[in-house]
Amino acid sequence: MSDHHLGTTHIHTVWGRDLPPALSIQPGDTVTFGTLDASDGGVARRVVAGQVEARAELAALVAADAFPAREGPRGHPLTGPAFVEGAEPGDVLVVELLDVRTAPWGWTACRPNGIGLLDAVLAGEGLQPYTHLWDLRAGTHADFRPGIRIPLAPFPGVLGVAPAEPGPHPTAPPRQVGGNMDIRQLVAGSTLYLPVEVPGALFSVGDLHAAQGDGELSGTGIECAGQVTLRFNLERGAGLSTPEFVTPTHGGTSRRWHATTGHDPDLMTAARIALRALLRRLQARGLSLEEAYVLSSVCVDLKISQVVDAPNYTVSAFLPLDVFAEG
Repeated sequence: MSDHHLGTTHIHTVWGRDLPPALSIQPGDTVTFGTLDASDGGVARRVVAGQVEARAELAALVAADAFPAREGPRGHPLTGPAFVEGAEPGDVLVVELLDVRTAPWGWTACRPNGIGLLDAVLAGEGLQPYTHLWDLRAGTHADFRPGIRIPLAPFPGVLGVAPAEPGPHPTAPPRQVGGNMDIRQLVAGSTLYLPVEVPGALFSVGDLHAAQGDGELSGTGIECAGQVTLRFNLERGAGLSTPEFVTPTHGGTSRRWHATTGHDPDLMTAARIALRALLRRLQARGLSLEEAYVLSSVCVDLKISQVVDAPNYTVSAFLPLDVFAEG
């Protein structure tokens, strides 16, 4: 068993079974992956260009990550792939998350007509492009504004292996072999099980989040660079058809929650109804529409409350009240 380090000089932005391995490892080996933020340095470049405002105490940290734009296809900047010796189609790659560490800063954004749950709806209400920069140096929490503090629970949004189908494949949609799943319960102490479809598995990781609510509602959590330490093993011929995981956490640790509900025959519509009601609650606390949206994305959990009471499904949006100093 060996320890390895794979840095951010080994980045790819698509999935593919023909990508050349950046590292070859044995089952039982541990790898620390350096990762870049989901914008591939784009937010930092916008800060340096004066397009996004940064507080003085963050400006130098952000500027250090404003590397030149990458050529080639756009996608999540993923570190890898790692070739696991002996992994064959039909096996299961067992990935133990040993440690997840964030960079000292991160960002969350929203924009009209983007990928967020309410982007199209809020565009008609005057939603403006907005990027919030976070100071992550405390390690345990990040302040959104005075009186609003978000607990940090870092995890990689993208963990996956190469699909069998010829590529290249975009990184945005998750697949039966993992990828951009954005499962916030995949924190340190978790174990992820991925179906292997190509020899060597070709595992890659990226898209760290310092915090995120279930749903990633505005399209971003607290996006950041960082390091992920993983240990790899194999289960032979297990025949898994979709990713599975074991986690030490099921959700947030708030003592009290305020929940809004949505009811509709369409789950997405029900989710939008619940979230819009919650944004109104946050706006009543003095937040702008943009602030309410990005804050929801990093701490509000969407949950399916029922799917059996025809004709309507019920979705609930849970706001952890402990993020507020006054509760």
